[in-house]
Amino acid sequence: MPSLLPEAALKRFASIRFVRVVLYVAAVAAIASGGCGYHVAGRASRLPSDWSSIAIPAFKNDTTRYRIEQRLTEAVIHEFITRTKYHIVQNTEAADGVLHGEVLSVETNPVIFNSTTGEVETMIVTIHTRVLLVDNHTSQPVYKNDDMVFRDEYQISSDVQSFFDEQSPALGRMARDFASKLVSNVVENF
Repeated sequence: MPSLLPEAALKRFASIRFVRVVLYVAAVAAIASGGCGYHVAGRASRLPSDWSSIAIPAFKNDTTRYRIEQRLTEAVIHEFITRTKYHIVQNTEAADGVLHGEVLSVETNPVIFNSTTGEVETMIVTIHTRVLLVDNHTSQPVYKNDDMVFRDEYQISSDVQSFFDEQSPALGRMARDFASKLVSNVVENF
């Protein structure tokens, strides 16, 4: 049976109908996901809106790793300065909040070995820390994590001299990675 509408009109009707269905599905998806709590990482702050400053005293070191607390503290301060609006101050009494950190343990485990020499090529470094952010006005914790675990893989040079040359940059890289995770957790309250 021949169609009552010309073929061009049918194609136009079908494309308009398709656009309406797509818009309807997009609207339903937007409404359904609106209250689910998802947000773009790094864009939402869960810290009190009236805060302008945070003090970050040196982390406590419960390990035998020399100066690891200094490297982690420096990296966390740098990360707060570059990623947030907060002023980092030294005076804990003058700050709106105080971030306390404690390095509980540092573990290194070999993951990949060189099949020819048997030497370790890649290690997994795991850092356990305790972190507490306290509101100075109310003395209430704003963020608390008694066992924040940071874990990542790092490659190791087989050459002894370059291993010692790389140790400080590798520790700096690890500290920056740790600080990035910590600041995200604190600011977004994960």
